[in-house]
This record gives sequence, C-alpha cells and structure tokens, in this order.
Amino acid sequence: MPGPPLYSGHKTQSRGVMPDEAWCRTSRDGGVAVLDIGGNWTLPHAGQLERIVVDIERQAAPSARIQLTELKSLDTVGAWLLQRLISRLEHQGARIAITDAAPEHRVLLQRMMLPPERISLARPYVPGLRALTERVGRNTLEIAQEGYALVNFLGITTVALGRVVLRPQRLRFVALASHVERVGLNALPIVGLLSFLIGVVLSYQGADQLRAFGAEIYSVNLLGVSVLREIGVLLTAILVAGRSGSAFTAEIGTMKVNEEIDAMKTMGLDVMDVLVLPRLLAVVIALPLLTFFADLSALVGGAIMSWVVLGISLSQFLEQLQSFVNETTFWVGFIKAPFFAGLIGLVGCYEGLKVEGGAESVGRMTTKAVVESIFLVIVADAAFSIMFSWLGY
Repeated sequence: MPGPPLYSGHKTQSRGVMPDEAWCRTSRDGGVAVLDIGGNWTLPHAGQLERIVVDIERQAAPSARIQLTELKSLDTVGAWLLQRLISRLEHQGARIAITDAAPEHRVLLQRMMLPPERISLARPYVPGLRALTERVGRNTLEIAQEGYALVNFLGITTVALGRVVLRPQRLRFVALASHVERVGLNALPIVGLLSFLIGVVLSYQGADQLRAFGAEIYSVNLLGVSVLREIGVLLTAILVAGRSGSAFTAEIGTMKVNEEIDAMKTMGLDVMDVLVLPRLLAVVIALPLLTFFADLSALVGGAIMSWVVLGISLSQFLEQLQSFVNETTFWVGFIKAPFFAGLIGLVGCYEGLKVEGGAESVGRMTTKAVVESIFLVIVADAAFSIMFSWLGY
C-alpha cells in the first residue's frame, strides 16, 4: 500500500485546478517519494511555485522521483526553482531521479544546474623564488615575441617602402607634408628651449669641475663633443618619441577602435600606404633637422654661459670649439638621427595597429610605444658608440 503523501498542501488538477496553473501532486511508492509535476512552471506562477517548493523542502525522504509527464511549459524561473528544490533535497541526503522530461525541459534544467562547489578566488600559494623565476621567464618570452613581431612589421614596412620607390604615386605627399610640419616644425620651440638649457647646464657644470685644475677653457671642448656626438641627437630623439611617437600610436589606435581602418580596407586602401609610410617618412625627415637645430641651440646656450660665468668671449668660444671639434664629430652624432627616427616611427605605428578593445587599450599601447621607443633609441645609441669607438671615430 502507498504511504501518506509527502506533500498535500495544494489542490490537484483532479480537484478543480485550472489546466494552465502550476501544480505538484505528491505520493509515495514504497520508500520513494514521487513528485508528479504538471502545469505551467513559468514566471506568472512564480509566487505559487515558491510556496510549493518551500513546502516540499520541509519534508525529508531518502529518495525521490520527479515525474514531468504532465509539465506543459517551463521557463528559466520555473527551472531555477525546480533545480533549487533538487539541490536542497540532495543536500538533505535524498537521491533524486527525473523521469519523463521533454528534451527541451531537460536541457533547460541542465543549464540551470548550480556548480557543485564554490570556486575560490584566492590565488594558490607559490614560493617566492619560483614566482620570481616564472615571472622572469614569462616576461622574457613576451619580450622575445614582441621583438619577433616588430621585426616582422619592419619587413612589411620595407616591402611597402619598396613599392613606393617603384611607384611614387602611391605615396600621399599631402599627408607626408602635414606630418613633417607636426613632427618637425611644431616641435622647434620645445626642442630649442630644452637644448639651450642643456647647453647652459653642461657649460656651467664643466667649468665648475675644471676650475680646480685651472682649465676652464676646456669646458668648451667638453660641451662641443658631448652635444654634437651624443646629447643633441639623443635628447631630440627622446623628445620626438614622447611627443610624436605617442601621437602616432594614439591616432592609429583610435582609428582602429572606431573601425576606420576596417573601413579603409573595405574601400581597397592599403593601410601601410595611407597611415604608416607618411608618418614614418615624416619622422625620418624631421628628426635630422631637429637634431641640427638642437645642436645649435645647445652650443648657443653654452656660449652664453661661458661668457657670463667664465668671461670667454664669443670669438674665443668659436676658436676653441673649432680647434677641437671637426666635421667627424658632427657627423658621428648626425648620422644616428635617421636610424633613431626609423625606430620611433616604426614602434609608434606598430603599437597603434595592435590596439584592441577601447580607450584603455589605446592608453596602454601609447605608454608602451613611448617606453619601447626610448629603450630602443638608447640601445641603438650604445651600439653606435661601440661601433664608432671600434672604428676609431
């Protein structure tokens, strides 16, 4: 004989329940509680479903069978309540079996299943030395991959530049002139001012150190060599990297975020010809001219400081400078400018084309472009210094 009903707090369909209402008829089959669920377990009946589920949860059974033969419709609300009922009965130790479920109802119930356990957000403990080793190795691999990708982009740029040499009409001269103005002409004030101040500082510090030996006049030699060989071109390259290289990344990155680059490709335009080459050639043209202007500004600043502090007249300054500094000193520094410019333009355009997502990616890639440009410029400067020293210049 079947035992007393597990749940009998609501009317059943046979007692006058409307066919579209949600209901649950309960009984026992030996030691198994049978839950016969029917009607529409949907959002409009959420209040009634909640009461049904709560009443059933209060009663325990070692095992239960849920029959969905007469279940007409089921949405996420009903599935969630039914799944909550199943989870809590299992938590009480009951074994649950679901029978006669329609395929679409079974799929929805599976999707509403709660995870078996909470996933901890705490990071697993890693020993300090192991974490440091992993971080160094990961960063090393990232740097290697970044270098490989940058060399690959250099190859693509070289091919595009070769196409322009063969067919000059591919180059957009209006864009080139505009970028030369922005990179070169508009940067003259800041480059001139900083170079002038650097010349003042070098002249003053050199004279202050050489005064102990009575050799203040040689501060002119120190100023000429340091400015013409190293500081003039290096300072200008760093300023251009922070001012124009970052602008290249931000402009191209914003265009990519706004899908303007995709629109260019759809119209059949070559991104290298339209965006990369005008900027790259502009910085290659502008940086040597800015370097020459920076050298002159630094020498003028040093001459003024030498006259004010040491009493060295302009004619004496020029005579001492000419006696020690020759054309080789000037060209050793000046020849670096196109190479530094190529690095700055290449990195700025490359990082701009790597932008993905939104404004956060634009800012991150812009910062990365400035750091990489300055790093590569300093590395290249060190390589040039070693090479010129080995060649005897």
